[in-house]
Amino acid sequence: MVGLPYDHVANPLGLVRQTFERAVAAERVDPSSSSGGDWGALDLFRDFLSDPISLSQVPVLNPENLSWVRPNSLVRFRGMVQDMLGNEFYVGAFKEGSKWRTNKFTDVASFPMAPESEQRLWERRLYYCVPVPGQNSWTLGSPCSSEAVKNMYGNSGSSPQGEKRPRDAGADCMDVNVDEDRPLAPRSRSHVPDFDANSLPCLVKIYDSLEDELKLNDVFEFIGVLTFDSEILAHNGDPTEFPDLVQHCDSTELPSCKVPRLHCVIYRRLYALDFLQNFHITEPLPNLVRSVRDSLLGHLTAVLGNDGTAANFVLLHLLSRVHARVDSLAVGKLSLNLTGFIAESISIFGSQLNNALKSLLPFTRTIPLTMEYLNSASFVPKKDYQTNRLVPGVLQVAQGTHVTVDETLLKPGMLISTGVENARLLKYLLESQKVEYEFEYYKLEMPADVQILILSEGKSNILPADVVVPFRPSNVLSTVNTNSKDLQAWRWYLATLRELPHSIEPEMQKMIEDDMVKSRQEDRSLGANDFSRWMTMSRLISASLGETNLSLEHWKMAKELERLRKERLN
Repeated sequence: MVGLPYDHVANPLGLVRQTFERAVAAERVDPSSSSGGDWGALDLFRDFLSDPISLSQVPVLNPENLSWVRPNSLVRFRGMVQDMLGNEFYVGAFKEGSKWRTNKFTDVASFPMAPESEQRLWERRLYYCVPVPGQNSWTLGSPCSSEAVKNMYGNSGSSPQGEKRPRDAGADCMDVNVDEDRPLAPRSRSHVPDFDANSLPCLVKIYDSLEDELKLNDVFEFIGVLTFDSEILAHNGDPTEFPDLVQHCDSTELPSCKVPRLHCVIYRRLYALDFLQNFHITEPLPNLVRSVRDSLLGHLTAVLGNDGTAANFVLLHLLSRVHARVDSLAVGKLSLNLTGFIAESISIFGSQLNNALKSLLPFTRTIPLTMEYLNSASFVPKKDYQTNRLVPGVLQVAQGTHVTVDETLLKPGMLISTGVENARLLKYLLESQKVEYEFEYYKLEMPADVQILILSEGKSNILPADVVVPFRPSNVLSTVNTNSKDLQAWRWYLATLRELPHSIEPEMQKMIEDDMVKSRQEDRSLGANDFSRWMTMSRLISASLGETNLSLEHWKMAKELERLRKERLN
């Protein structure tokens, strides 16, 4: 029996070329008039990758295995879309003699293109993607370790197909010519630039998809063909031997010798559940949800020094999200200001709470609110027209990111114009869940969905949170013990219940309206913001119990929490 002439992982371009040539031969594709599109290759990739075992053979690109993964092999990259670089044209198909060939999913032609040959320009879109800002280490588990990658690509007994042709001395540093149909000699490790887990970027090239499917700050897993040329960096001879390469690599155009390219064949948007490791519960059954809720609430209570009221508000805060927008109002958000922190308590409980949040949530960031930081940090992305790049800012984060603002560090001082603007931008994000991106002649508002927690000594004057809760710890635990099973359950709980839909039956809506009228008659200080907060808290209590319909019990629980909170404010 004859095996496949290509390997999905080690030789994906062989699959692309062969399916193209078969489609042309069967007259299912006419390259002379085609503008691209799929000719059956993607179905083969989808069938292969739908098998978990096959998918596990595709390495997740990271700084550890970058120098071992062979160019023109199939890899995965998980990251956030940080910048959209527009479209580029490339020679998608060309005629070699009487035979049509394709350059799809690669930077350069695998066969020589004569200047007089018939050629067709196709189009693809470019996205600059980075590791998700604030991504926590527990989400980074890779099904294909760097050791496995070394075994795959470094041993002569298992070397993949694909052989690098000799390069011309004047070639561009992104011109990696590969003949995937011939076996390769073993490849040794080569030198690549130093990257860490938070800085490995990737230029993703997208084919045949709708333009609005990928948006700024969305998180995706891309699977595609890697092109990354580190030969110039590994060269130990005279650097003048490759003058064109060095010049290109030092340019601002994201050269492939510094930024890996991934020619995407399949992508999917990622959610919090996608970052859980080896946890397979999918349905939030009521008994299970209540059990996990109780254990998580107990954990948060221990972290917060036995302050059960604060723990309840933190739980609701962690389940909050923007589920609708009405005019300028972001419905569903619940920013939280825990007050009463001093230098001693922030070092204990603030540290414990931050550690807990990092262990529970995929993406977290901490903003140290000092005068120096406000006056110097760049909070919002800015367009650099010299490089045609979007320079990232502190507030460019993925949807669902949790941001903790430590206001206990703020000391008396003078804010310069940058500091005043940064304070305004942070407040605007808190209130509207929007970030203003700066372009040279205008500002563009980008919607956000960021959970914001403020830790402060007194009520924050800079960041007016939706809920202010005085923090009242009663004891200090030297350690707050957790086990991996509980952590997995808590992560699943927060990721799953945060996305639950919610509705209110007409009868329940009428009961709530009547109770609001009664409450207003009893306390004339109550206003629209109070009732809106009660509704949000009630909805989140419903979600915390795994229920999608608001009940009278949930409404009463919210009002009781409000009563306990107000007792502390008096």
